[in-house]
Amino acid sequence: LAGFLVRYSYWTCIVMAVGTEVTAVAEYMQYWFPNAPSWIWIVLFSGVLIGVNAMSVKAFGTVEYWFSAIKIFAIVGFILLGSYVVWGSGNPAYGMQNFTSHGAILSVEMIAVAAGEAEHPEQAVRPRPFRATIVRLLVFYVLSLTLILAIVPWDGLDKGSSPFVTVMQVLGIPYAAGILNFVVIVAALSAMNSQLYITTRMMFSLSRAGDAPASLGKLNHNGIPLNALLLSTSGIALATLLFVLFPGQAFTLKMSLSMFGALFTWMMIFLTHWYFRRHHQRHGTKPLAFRLPGFPLSTLLGLGLMLAILLTTALTDVFRLTLAFGLPFLLLLVVLYRFVRPPRP
Repeated sequence: LAGFLVRYSYWTCIVMAVGTEVTAVAEYMQYWFPNAPSWIWIVLFSGVLIGVNAMSVKAFGTVEYWFSAIKIFAIVGFILLGSYVVWGSGNPAYGMQNFTSHGAILSVEMIAVAAGEAEHPEQAVRPRPFRATIVRLLVFYVLSLTLILAIVPWDGLDKGSSPFVTVMQVLGIPYAAGILNFVVIVAALSAMNSQLYITTRMMFSLSRAGDAPASLGKLNHNGIPLNALLLSTSGIALATLLFVLFPGQAFTLKMSLSMFGALFTWMMIFLTHWYFRRHHQRHGTKPLAFRLPGFPLSTLLGLGLMLAILLTTALTDVFRLTLAFGLPFLLLLVVLYRFVRPPRP
């Protein structure tokens, strides 16, 4: 039951996130084309990325490589510029007094899903890259967020545009806002590209485990579970429908269910890790190549933080419906599990 709940919750979470990303791309395109209908961009970019994921894993990897390269160069440039503005320009209007924020980082878990298609997973998933991930998150994510909030107060950010673009508009640097708008579109497309890959493999896994129709576990001549990919694009269709019917509430609806699935998945990851390490301590014969420092306190701390974030979503504007949608959805999955796998007599 636990595996069934986690995989379907995670699949739903990422499917909703796909719809959110493509909606964000449509909104960012309004910067250059304010009069163009949003559905044009949703259809255009969705079609391109679905085609990429349907071609081969190599095509997906190549596109994601260049997306990531653009993001990294842009973030490094932003950090250098932002650091100069905050600490080197001597302008008293900017400073650390604007810094106040709380955020969460998700999608690191995608590495575990992608490892299933690695030729040598024991080499692809090594301790050193995971440790380096922490450094990259601190440099690229936390430092960028610090600089954004040091330049623009958190309540001065426009929800309809990227905070990076807002910063460049505040600084008044010619063409910089347009360049960064292009970068955030690339970032959204990169996330969407990865999410399509992950949802496809997750549904493929559910099918091979007997928890989804067998047709979703079939591979085409390129080794791609095409049926699972097509089903996983349902988030795009749902996003478009919600965007048209409920333009004011669409983002909140999608993010609430997506956030519940993400937090529930990470809570189960911590629980699984706790049980695994306890079992390994009692019965394991080989030392673990990669161990989380501070176990079991670090694992329990992570679990507690995920639970705290989940319980406090009701206090936020964007995620206030997380529990209201998430708990009934989880109950629905339990009922579905009993239908798919009835109790044995």
